Amino acid sequence: MTIDIRPFDIAETEAVVSLWQATGLTRAWNNPYQDIRRKLSVQPELFLVAVADGQVVGSVMAGYDGHRGWLYYLASDPQRRGQGIGRRLVEEAEERLLAMGCPKVQLMVRPDNNGAQGFYRELGYEPFDTWTTGKRLIAD
Repeated sequence: MTIDIRPFDIAETEAVVSLWQATGLTRAWNNPYQDIRRKLSVQPELFLVAVADGQVVGSVMAGYDGHRGWLYYLASDPQRRGQGIGRRLVEEAEERLLAMGCPKVQLMVRPDNNGAQGFYRELGYEPFDTWTTGKRLIAD
């Protein structure tokens, strides 16, 4: 199976949202369509999809603020887990961030998501203690 990693195309919106829903990434307070629209206005080249046989089988959003990079919405088709899709998406996002001069990358994983924690540890990500906080400026 050949998997291509490339920037997201707007025509893939429904496929990506369905993937996020199937993998449990969506939350009631985050409108995924709004998140896509917002990402396409800022560094759209860092919104990547994995495509196999014409179907979206993975996604990742990355961003760089000049100090650190971030990864969001990493997802791979549950039917294709273990095929290296997530790993390839992370590696491509890291390469693109590095090409922009990004010195480090971070991400957030929910505390009960042990599978994701193990996945990221295997890729060399190290947990650290911080108090993560946020404030919503626009309600979806």
